[in-house]
Amino acid sequence: MTIENAAAYQKEAIALLTAENLPVDDLSENLPDFFVAIEGSEIIGVAGMEVYGNYGLLRSVAVLPSRRGQGIAGKLVGQVESAGKQKGLSALYLLTETAADYFKNKGYAQIDRAQVPTAIQISSEFSHVCPVSAIVMEKEL
Repeated sequence: MTIENAAAYQKEAIALLTAENLPVDDLSENLPDFFVAIEGSEIIGVAGMEVYGNYGLLRSVAVLPSRRGQGIAGKLVGQVESAGKQKGLSALYLLTETAADYFKNKGYAQIDRAQVPTAIQISSEFSHVCPVSAIVMEKEL
């Protein structure tokens, strides 16, 4: 398995996200700061971030159902975190309805929505794509 920038795999990455019922309508066209896990010629996972000033919004983490439990999501999240550090970001934020325990094990802490920097709060993901019932988490880089 290799992890590569998702720009050359836009259609496949979006197809995987769509199949996993993750929002795609507001994604940037060329998926900057997104990564895919590839095995052979198949996209088996995707994860990315959106950059807002000194902060990143981790989003769109998905792995093919047949490949879950093999550490693929962890490698993708690690790649996103490394990219965030290289960009000098101070923290990553995420919204989740289903994976709070998973991200807690990856070092993310649940926080109140009011603690999220304004730059993240005005993102489409935060302001209207994810429901207000979603759990907000943060990890300092």
